[in-house]
Amino acid sequence: MSDANKRNLVYFENPSMRGLYECMEEWQQAAGQRLLSISIQHDRDNFCCIALTNPTEVVITSPDGHNHANVSRFGMLAVDPG
Repeated sequence: MSDANKRNLVYFENPSMRGLYECMEEWQQAAGQRLLSISIQHDRDNFCCIALTNPTEVVITSPDGHNHANVSRFGMLAVDPG
């Protein structure tokens, strides 16, 4: 798994809501990623946001994590035993 996909938590803060929006918009442009969900709270004199990014890769596994699904070059989905 690439390092870019290991962490999907981002934190922003700014004294104004407009400034917070601008920080988040600038981050999205620079990172080239979407935000999957956000939570904005007021903390003392700042607006703070904890956001989850949209993962770049999804791995389908069995509930126990031992079996992984793979897509073949022909687009077929197969399960590999762990």
